[in-house]
Amino acid sequence: MRLLRILTRPLTSLILLGFMGGVMADESKFSGGFLNLETASDQYSSQRILEFWGYHDTFGEQTQADTLKLRYYQPLHFDRWRGTMRLDTSYVSTYGPELPQHQTGTYSAGNTMLTVWGNHPGVLKNWEGTLGGRIVFPFGNYGQWAAGPQIGTVYVPSKGSDSRLSDFSPLLRYMYGFDTKGNSFANNPNQPPLVRNLNIFPTLGFNLSPSTQLRLWDENGAVWNTGGGGGWFVPLDAMVTHRLNKSFLFAVGASKQVVQSYPVYDWSFYGKLSFNF
Repeated sequence: MRLLRILTRPLTSLILLGFMGGVMADESKFSGGFLNLETASDQYSSQRILEFWGYHDTFGEQTQADTLKLRYYQPLHFDRWRGTMRLDTSYVSTYGPELPQHQTGTYSAGNTMLTVWGNHPGVLKNWEGTLGGRIVFPFGNYGQWAAGPQIGTVYVPSKGSDSRLSDFSPLLRYMYGFDTKGNSFANNPNQPPLVRNLNIFPTLGFNLSPSTQLRLWDENGAVWNTGGGGGWFVPLDAMVTHRLNKSFLFAVGASKQVVQSYPVYDWSFYGKLSFNF
């Protein structure tokens, strides 16, 4: 029965996200009359991308965290299916007067995540979006595994448009924690509850210049906690990216919570160096 419950939640979420994908597949809603947008004909890069990220997050007035993250994108191609694999791994230093055991500059393993998404021309033929999923390995999150499906797409201004908008890239992902690897609250009272979150990314990109973009809700989206206690986390998230050449891009961004009935962070400042090859 426990295994059935573990499998049922993600499957139900995937069905719901698939239904939403069918709604998004109605091209009449996202062409001509709606912001003059059309689906992007090709959402996959043929290049590999390696990124180095740094984050500084604050939680209330007492606790802060510094994170170093490595992110890698690998193009995938199987027969007519095309997609992307993304691998994230990180080291985190959490410190503050309420955490005397942690010292600034002392890093420990953070979350490691594997995400795969793509599409086949035989699936949702009238929709250029992607289906995929993510798994979070039990490193740095107190031994908790998590997994879940995702659905997304990209809309761009129609040809000939002089819009400053570069893209509208909505994405939904549901994450479900299902195994604590024998970790218990009795053994580890700092262990967070099992993840039950819907992540919502209403990503918008704006062209500031031929090489510079402003991107909203690209790195940090809204979170609806569907688990115990419920609640919403809605941030205002903005990132400026600048491409120096075809192989190198850098970015800086910041995020501030505006609705936090489900707490995640108060402030987040971040930046990245991105290499295409």
